Amino acid sequence: MQEIAIEHIVQQLATIRESALQQRQRLSQPPKLPSRKALGQCVEWLAAALFPNRLGDPDIQANAINFYVGTTLDKALRELQHQIRLELAFKAPSEPAAQFRPQAHSLTGQFSEHLPRIRVQLDTDLEAAYQGDPAADSVDEILVSYPGILALIHYRIAHVLHGLGLTIIARLITEIAHSQTGIDIHPGAHIGDHFFIDHGTGVVIGETAIIGNHVRLYQAVTLGAKNFPKDANGHLVKKFERHPILEDYVVAYAGATILGRVTIGKHSVIGGNVWVTRNVPANSHVTQAHSDAKPIPAAA
Repeated sequence: MQEIAIEHIVQQLATIRESALQQRQRLSQPPKLPSRKALGQCVEWLAAALFPNRLGDPDIQANAINFYVGTTLDKALRELQHQIRLELAFKAPSEPAAQFRPQAHSLTGQFSEHLPRIRVQLDTDLEAAYQGDPAADSVDEILVSYPGILALIHYRIAHVLHGLGLTIIARLITEIAHSQTGIDIHPGAHIGDHFFIDHGTGVVIGETAIIGNHVRLYQAVTLGAKNFPKDANGHLVKKFERHPILEDYVVAYAGATILGRVTIGKHSVIGGNVWVTRNVPANSHVTQAHSDAKPIPAAA
């Protein structure tokens, strides 16, 4: 049997790789990117520190919880600091990587100060899931099994990091959850308290989406952009407000598609498989059968 020409393939791949690096102006010692695998472990540690009794060591004793949380946080933040330094160095490849250690340390400290608030927000999400799903027997069941909560743990951590300018790390973290749950939340989106994603598979929330408090989404809901304008050179225009705003107490049922910088008013309901590209006033109920948004009559 003829041997496979591995050395020849290796050389071809090397040529292609060097050409790609040269096009990106990274041929000389290309900087390392943050590690998806390391960040996945980091988020697991952070989740365990936030919820030690449910997502931490199953054998933890009550009198050792604070010690466990401290040691787990120490591991998580040390790894996160290393990953932050990699991102900073990647974004400034002409600078020596060692010089970013103080900045990485400072950013890690700033992130850590947000952890109590993240825990409080996640508690509101858990409560919203419990109140919104008749199949849920307990908040504990939701925390350990619901894909929507797993996605929100990743998102709420990533959103803080995104706000600190760590866009690569933030995106990697939400993409880890995306691959595990089918829920795609951009870390730049703004999501209020008491947020519930039921079932979840296929949900997409774009970068500039704004979601208020007590909002509920079902599977396959898309909060996306309506179009993608280009500049004079034919390149896509980035970083402009192109995704929907959902005000407080909005519900979007399975398969709803809401596109563009439109506002869905408070207490509105978007029915299943509805396509929305215009503003919807508060207290509206939009369905396939009645696509014109009309306020729900006030109760007598």
